[in-house]
Amino acid sequence: MKTKTFWRCLAFAVTALFLAAACEDSDNVSPVIDLEEPADGDTLRIGAGVHFEMDLSDNEALKSYRVAFHDNFDGHGHDSRADEETISFTYDRSWDVSGKKSTHVHHHDIIIAANATPGPYHMEVYCTDASGNEAYLVRDVVLSHEGGEDDDED
Repeated sequence: MKTKTFWRCLAFAVTALFLAAACEDSDNVSPVIDLEEPADGDTLRIGAGVHFEMDLSDNEALKSYRVAFHDNFDGHGHDSRADEETISFTYDRSWDVSGKKSTHVHHHDIIIAANATPGPYHMEVYCTDASGNEAYLVRDVVLSHEGGEDDDED
């Protein structure tokens, strides 16, 4: 009976040590997103590329980032171009940045569809680190046929 109790106590102690060590070594710090462009309130040109620039960092290692767009309409639209059909623009794409502690992102990979409905949109940026911690931010942007940047500008 004493032997059985000894082994149970030993198993409990070893399990407790492993759990304590795992808790101390786990990364629970979310990555940091420093989004430079587009800025909150920017107007983005329909049919053009979005100048996207940001810095990502993490205390251990990054894994990926994701950019998503969806409309911020209040349920109705007032498009004056009645003869052209438009769609609510949506976008959702991820990029791999595995193994880096920090990275500078600069690209024009996001293209606003030529038939996107003008108006207010949300742009969401997510960043996940190698431990699964996530950070995100949301920017309010406006899609328009006038104003905004052209794809060939840096």
